[in-house]
Amino acid sequence: MNLLYANDRRGQYPASWYAATATPLDRFAPLKGAHRADVVVIGGGYTGLSAALHLAQAGRDVVLLEAQRVGFGASGRNGGQLGTGQRQDQITLEKAFGTDRARRLWDLAEDATSLVKNLIAQHEIDCYLKPGIVHTASRMGDFEEEKRYAAHMQKRYSYDKLEVLDRAALQSVCPSPDYVGGLLDMGAAHLHPLRYALGLAAAARDAGVRIFEGSAVHNIEEGTRVKVATDAGHVIADHVVQGCNGYLGGLNRKVAARVMPINNFIAATEPLGSGVKDVLPRDVAVADSRFVVNYFRLSHDGRLLFGGGESYGYKFPQDIAAKVRKPMSIVFPHLRDIRIDYAWGGTLGITIRRLPYLARVSPNILSASGYSGHGVGTATHAGKLMADAITGQSDGFDTLAAIPTLPFPGGAAMRSPLLALAMSWYAIRDRLGV
Repeated sequence: MNLLYANDRRGQYPASWYAATATPLDRFAPLKGAHRADVVVIGGGYTGLSAALHLAQAGRDVVLLEAQRVGFGASGRNGGQLGTGQRQDQITLEKAFGTDRARRLWDLAEDATSLVKNLIAQHEIDCYLKPGIVHTASRMGDFEEEKRYAAHMQKRYSYDKLEVLDRAALQSVCPSPDYVGGLLDMGAAHLHPLRYALGLAAAARDAGVRIFEGSAVHNIEEGTRVKVATDAGHVIADHVVQGCNGYLGGLNRKVAARVMPINNFIAATEPLGSGVKDVLPRDVAVADSRFVVNYFRLSHDGRLLFGGGESYGYKFPQDIAAKVRKPMSIVFPHLRDIRIDYAWGGTLGITIRRLPYLARVSPNILSASGYSGHGVGTATHAGKLMADAITGQSDGFDTLAAIPTLPFPGGAAMRSPLLALAMSWYAIRDRLGV
């Protein structure tokens, strides 16, 4: 079963609140016949669009191939949180890689956050960018870790944008009975992810990128010049960028062994009106400390956009709203019976370490994926790093590519069941509060 089509109609955005509140670009034609380019980019999400844009700005002739529509995948469906740092915190990275390497990873992550903000400003992308993400704790032990982390980041990294919120302070930001404290990061931000993706696509188009939609790649012939084939045409190029993340399928076995697709789900409530004060009196995004993370924020029209619940098979559940309502009702019991106007799912890519997987899979084929829920900044930055590597500046790409990334155990047949078993155990721990 192909994840590109398992849960969605061909050539259509999902029935999400994002799609309902974004203006799609005019449809790009599918690839037909033979083409030549300096670089072929596969995938029209943040990774591919950023790579294509930066390559075109560097003077390269670029073709971008998207199987569905630009911004169709996780880039147009996610929680819209632009977090700071890597997906793993700096203390974890220091223990795993040492202080110098962890510092370099922090600097790259700061570059990623700045890159997104600068692209939005430079290209005047109307995506409701706003500052602030709160990392909330459901247990006192988690809150103590948050406090230690804030002190560590101030002392070791001189990062002064973190504010510790005790229970009372947090209630003024997010009045949920589930949380005992939190950490407000004003260096982080949140945005409308599909509007951002469409803005990148428009910028790439205007920079001269030839974009083809409805053009799923089914074969890549490696060589000094690479042939990338779709059903109705092919492109010969000097370099290839793979930016497919959870939708890679069988295009590259080395990458597929290390990047696991999982599904995540979001619901948009009816407009809350004056009830927003009982959910988020301050317009910041929230991500909690549970292993299966709940994340949420307000929409610009006053809805609660709540993400929660995961699945590890190909198909989405029949009732996505019910799946999301369950964790939402734990965080906000008074919303147990709120009307849900939109509910949708999306497929993302994770790695064992929850760090991105960047790789030179052959001398002239680069790949980036596995953002593990941290893709708004990381994917955008990964695209630029691949563009830089192709144009001769590979330091940033090489730093991330040097992160050891293990394959998932069990092979193609068993890795999904094994992951589901492990994640179910952690979900049980969340419910038990241990």
